[in-house]
Amino acid sequence: MAKTSIEWTETTWNPTTGCTKVSQGCKNCYAEIMTRRLRAMGKEKYKEGFSIIRTHERALLEPYSWRTPKTVFVNSMSDLFHEDVPLEFIKKVFKVMNDNLHHTFQVLTKRAERLAEVQDQLFWSENIWMGVSVEDEKVVDRIDYLRSTGAQIKFLSLEPLLGPLRALNLDNIDWVIVGGESGPKSRPIQKDWVIDLRDQCELASVAFFFKQWGGKRKKESGRLIEGRTFDEMPI
Repeated sequence: MAKTSIEWTETTWNPTTGCTKVSQGCKNCYAEIMTRRLRAMGKEKYKEGFSIIRTHERALLEPYSWRTPKTVFVNSMSDLFHEDVPLEFIKKVFKVMNDNLHHTFQVLTKRAERLAEVQDQLFWSENIWMGVSVEDEKVVDRIDYLRSTGAQIKFLSLEPLLGPLRALNLDNIDWVIVGGESGPKSRPIQKDWVIDLRDQCELASVAFFFKQWGGKRKKESGRLIEGRTFDEMPI
């Protein structure tokens, strides 16, 4: 377990590490940059670098030791549904989540097609929130794959938002997170893209969470929309 500054969760848990890039949202991957730092610090979990997908059996024990309820982002440093993560290991991760109903587990993937392929072999206890990343119109089909799952809470991470997402189908979607890219190579976000998504969520009665405007100095740009924050959660 690791504390995190991610605004929409409390802590992170990484039973797998490593990933590979699949779409434009991956270009300036935070996890890739962080892996380099952790590897340089001599952290064993990251010794093989970011492009090598590793599973960590010992990490499966961690949630059993957390006594107070937590909201947990699963695999902030990887993608649980990466093609190199064995289905049997995914099942083990789900078993841990199924066993720890006092915690809320937030799982996020860009591999929505594989998610849909294996989802009926997994047990979707009510404490598992399943999400997909959608950064532009080229990958909106991920939402339909998400909709096919048995997750009781389904969410979208529209971050880094790289273009407008007009007229999204938000049927059976419970939560939308929006955020701009941050860092020295960040790509710009437009205010009207964000306002439009906020309005779509309001119209569809979907919880809306605005994480950040991003940019080179994300703390300066903040996370206000028209003078207020949006921190809505699905429950």
